[in-house]
Amino acid sequence: MLKTLRNALRVEEIRKRLLYTFFVILVVRFGSQLPIPGVDREYLASVFANSTIDAFNFFDAMTGGSFANCSVFALSITPYINASIIMQLLTIAIPKLEEVQKDGEEGKKKINKWTRWMTVVLALIEATAMAIGFGNQMIVDYTWYNVVVVVLTMVGGSAFLMWLGEQSTEKGIGSGISLILLVNILARIPDDFATLYTAFVSGKNILLALLAIIIILAVIIGMVMFVVLLTDGVRKVPVQYAKRIQGRKSVGGQTSNIPIKVNTAGVIPVIFASSLMSFPAIIAQFFNVDYTTTGGKILLALQSSSWCRFTADTWYYSFGLILYVVLIVAFAYFYTSVSFNPTEIAENMKKQGGFVPGIRPGKPTAEYLNHILNYLVFFGAVGLIVVALIPIVASGVFNIGSISFGGTSIIIIVGVVMEDLKQIESKMLVRYYKGFLND
Repeated sequence: MLKTLRNALRVEEIRKRLLYTFFVILVVRFGSQLPIPGVDREYLASVFANSTIDAFNFFDAMTGGSFANCSVFALSITPYINASIIMQLLTIAIPKLEEVQKDGEEGKKKINKWTRWMTVVLALIEATAMAIGFGNQMIVDYTWYNVVVVVLTMVGGSAFLMWLGEQSTEKGIGSGISLILLVNILARIPDDFATLYTAFVSGKNILLALLAIIIILAVIIGMVMFVVLLTDGVRKVPVQYAKRIQGRKSVGGQTSNIPIKVNTAGVIPVIFASSLMSFPAIIAQFFNVDYTTTGGKILLALQSSSWCRFTADTWYYSFGLILYVVLIVAFAYFYTSVSFNPTEIAENMKKQGGFVPGIRPGKPTAEYLNHILNYLVFFGAVGLIVVALIPIVASGVFNIGSISFGGTSIIIIVGVVMEDLKQIESKMLVRYYKGFLND
């Protein structure tokens, strides 16, 4: 990786893109520290510190601490991510949208435009709910003027990050939206390591402290390596194209393959499952909820901070962990089913004269691809569950508080870094090809 970066810095175009990317990172972190006018940040911090539920931890991790700081980037790019996912699902569910998406560059521009508008609408809804909630908690002086200021600031910050991410995609390295998400996650790592240090190293004798450091590093490195394998894991289905005569030329006859990723859905199932289970508790935070009642205990069972704490009064909350696992598997199959269509791939192969060796073209090929996809999705979901549960189990068993660096965060970090490195390598490869042709 370091060798790739050193070689990339020697190329002027890539060097400019890297500098622009670095500038975007500075802007994102600077904006994450700018407070929203009219918000009592100290009182907000005390409210979160005294909260019995960590429903905001996942959201705060995705915003790089901007939400807890109540900065102008409090919503970050989460509205854009949600809008993109919703639009992607709608293009599968609504035939007219699917036709627009397939309409080349013009269709792509229309989809992007509608995604931006949906981002603003979602940001407006989220900001309004938060502003009202802040008013009920007396975090904001509850007047119409202050509520409007908070809403417009949050929506404007989210819209600006969306624009900045698109600019970074065009002028920087990799996907700008993914870059902003990566920066936000990395910003929380020092706090997580401080939590681990306090729980396992501080106050211990030298040998125990050293052993704890070695184990923590081994677990983190092992998780990163596992995620790399999970992200890069591919099942290649061989495809043979029959020879055919076009004019005086014989075309076809070559062998290709269909790469199917083991983790076809990426980190989406974990995000969906975490968001769905956190949503009721986030709403409850703005009301006076009695957590000793049946409804309150159900809310606690939906929170990862209540899992794996095996005491007489809290062990039954861990049943929420089972629901979490089921949701990850269900969303993995659901998202894969709407993003990968074996029937369409089989029909396209048949039209082009392609076939899988030993499998008849058409419906048998679609069934064969669907069979492979089903067990790949299962193994991918199991991999996601293992990575997602390690920090949750560690947090519950050792009572060390919430850790954002783990599970979802590692999957996002590894995925974005690997994608950016691949883009740098591809740009360097194109440059060398150009140089060869120019010679």
